Amino acid sequence: MEIAVMIKQVPATDSVKIDPETGTMIRDGLEMEINPLDLHSLEAAVTLRDRAGRGRVTVFTMGPPSALRAVRSALAFGCDRGFLVTDRAFGGSDTLATARTLAAALRKEGPFDMILCGERATDGETGQVGPALGHLLGASVLTYVNDILELGEGYVVVRRAIEGGEQVVRAKLPAQLGVVKELNRPRLTTLRRRQAARETPIPSLTAEDLGLPKERCGLKGSPTQVVSISYPEVTRSCEMIQVGTDVDRAVSVLAEALLKEVAPR
Repeated sequence: MEIAVMIKQVPATDSVKIDPETGTMIRDGLEMEINPLDLHSLEAAVTLRDRAGRGRVTVFTMGPPSALRAVRSALAFGCDRGFLVTDRAFGGSDTLATARTLAAALRKEGPFDMILCGERATDGETGQVGPALGHLLGASVLTYVNDILELGEGYVVVRRAIEGGEQVVRAKLPAQLGVVKELNRPRLTTLRRRQAARETPIPSLTAEDLGLPKERCGLKGSPTQVVSISYPEVTRSCEMIQVGTDVDRAVSVLAEALLKEVAPR
């Protein structure tokens, strides 16, 4: 069983800024971490391999050279090998260009029976890369997976969350699973595994390695682009009404003020 896990390095904070020229996130100076939702896909992959007693888990991340830390963290988690997909040509990729690049990486290092992704990344919040990746690879696409019920010869059975309930689905392998946090509880890494991960060689894959022309990568290969950015203005106005200790008058004044706000204009 060959399992691929796609992870992303994201800012460990909500205080992010966008470059007004390119429409991309400014990552310089930010503390980075593995996307929290990707930890559940890592846990699922390692658990499936260990239960089967065979197979291999390979982790991929696309990003700058600093994203090597995320790959090492995944190796400490229990993955068998990892790849950093990095090239200046990949900068500014939208979700389609990202999926296209990752699909090329998986074709090069695969084939894989199962591709696991977190539900979404906490920086972009689109949830588009996983399903697009599965589609490009011709895999069965299963989203919002909250339980993997059975993994058989050439098929997988999962439970997935849908609006108003749940759905049990049997799908052919290869399959791409987008997992939600209810699937499991990620394990803690050990010092021994972290030390071993530091010494493990991690190959880098560039656009040339993947055979991707520059016009199919990054901003040039992205059909969607940010054309303008605006930040919401938060304004607050209030009126102080002095009523002293007269509770009845306070209630009356407040009710009158509320009625003015909801009255038709």
